[in-house]
Amino acid sequence: MSKSILSGNEEGLTVNVGKLNSLNIYEVTEDELEKLETGGSDPIFLNFAIFSISVALSFLITLLTTKIDSSRIFIIFLVVTIMGFFAGFILLILWWRSRRSVKDLVKKIRDMIQKK
Repeated sequence: MSKSILSGNEEGLTVNVGKLNSLNIYEVTEDELEKLETGGSDPIFLNFAIFSISVALSFLITLLTTKIDSSRIFIIFLVVTIMGFFAGFILLILWWRSRRSVKDLVKKIRDMIQKK
């Protein structure tokens, strides 16, 4: 099925329309739309968690395999290792808790039609 839409010139714009069996329209609030637009913060948490744990593992391997004579450098390496593991695991927990926020929102919006 083709329709011709007249424009400013004599030739019209041709629009081809295919038949749809059904069309679902979802009503979305402004807050839900903004949340979908920004996405979740979970990938950032995961990326920083992987980075922190990788740095901590590198410093731990260095501590275990190298003799460090200076106590100041040893303490710096030890603090970086402990803080890296601590920050990495905290970020992993945050990622685990927030990883499904966008999927849950989309599921909630889709479930609106199934309730009716």
